Amino acid sequence: MSTATAVEAAPRAAAVASPPRAEGGALRDAFLSALVALGLFGPIVGLRTVDMGHGMVLVPRPLLVAGVVAVVFVGRLAFTIWRAARPAVIPGLGTIAETLFHLGKYVAPVFLIAAVLLPVVPGVERYYIDLGILVMTYVMLGWGLNIVVGLAGLLDLGYVAFYAVGAYSYALIATTFGLGFWICLPLAGLFAACWGIMLGFPVLRLRGDYLAIVTLAFGEIIRVVLLNWTSFTGGPNGIDGIPRPTFFGLTFGGSGGPGTFAEFFGLPPSPTYRVAFLYYVILGLALLTNWVTLRLRRMPLGRAWEALREDEIACRSLGVNVRNTKLTAFAMGAMFGGFAGAFFATRQGFISPESFTFNESALVLAIVVLGGMGSQLGVALAALLMIGIPELFRELQDYRMLLFGLALATMMILRPRGLVSGRTPSISLGASKEISASLVAQGRG
Repeated sequence: MSTATAVEAAPRAAAVASPPRAEGGALRDAFLSALVALGLFGPIVGLRTVDMGHGMVLVPRPLLVAGVVAVVFVGRLAFTIWRAARPAVIPGLGTIAETLFHLGKYVAPVFLIAAVLLPVVPGVERYYIDLGILVMTYVMLGWGLNIVVGLAGLLDLGYVAFYAVGAYSYALIATTFGLGFWICLPLAGLFAACWGIMLGFPVLRLRGDYLAIVTLAFGEIIRVVLLNWTSFTGGPNGIDGIPRPTFFGLTFGGSGGPGTFAEFFGLPPSPTYRVAFLYYVILGLALLTNWVTLRLRRMPLGRAWEALREDEIACRSLGVNVRNTKLTAFAMGAMFGGFAGAFFATRQGFISPESFTFNESALVLAIVVLGGMGSQLGVALAALLMIGIPELFRELQDYRMLLFGLALATMMILRPRGLVSGRTPSISLGASKEISASLVAQGRG
């Protein structure tokens, strides 16, 4: 056999020999996953406490544990084989991205019309309006954090701190000086933006995990200060009696007395008017956040954010002031978080540090990542899925979080860059075309 023939035969032999090794690796990986599942679910699922009248008794359930382990083994094996067999470049990916891009032009108006008409649709219960308020609050928080994480590429794990600053700013100003919601709202956003700048200065030279740790610590510092500064914030007792917003001076009393919304317009007294008014307030604030974000993306500041996300070194070499770019990203994102916090305070009428834990930051960040970092429509869809659907299935509380985690794991496998993974260029010559997510950096901030 000649040397050339031997060289040509070597890749073919390697290709023939690789499937057994790949299958063996898949079996070994599935077996290890099954062992981990056995260690995790053995005590939790395999043992059940039963009240026998004279005391609690542990009843083993080996068949149930075996079923769970078998499902994990088969699922991991199937996933490993599928991941090894799928092509590196999926055919028609560009066509799919273009289709999603064009569909987004019609999906967004449909969602907007449905959101505007929700409170006035006959037969809609108050529960669904309250659910809409909750979803729109997280949509606004997601859009605010999307400026920092999605556009500027700065990983922020302490976004709940600005949410808390806005809520406490409004509560303290309103209860101390007797000012109304519409006067305190811009002040709450301004205070939150100032705290965003204060956070931005110490982390100008930090990136990646270090930036995440510092922002996480910042969020915890704010929570601990609110918890322990009892003379100013009320400590764990919180602040109650927070004023409600008014409609041009008209209150929303349930009795319908003089000076109320129902008495002025000659309507029968109903608490639904206040809920509908709060819904339209948060809808207007969310739309304002979306409009400002879209406008800023087309301005030099927004393009500087995206350049910073793509490559900070190249951004510096082009003469972009990285310091001001980072500070404006933190300030703008914090301002909208402060607006959402002020609305949360006026809606609840009571706030305490327990409402501003790290779980809120993690949830908002998960909404941004799941929706697609930098995508406004994707964040809105993710907030609807992560907040709305679990609330609708609250009756299934025993299995709700299990299904929720399974859905997130499935999304990370099938759509690792979010629901709307493509990107639309801020500025383009001619027709704007969708950019594949593989060509867009996620930022190392």
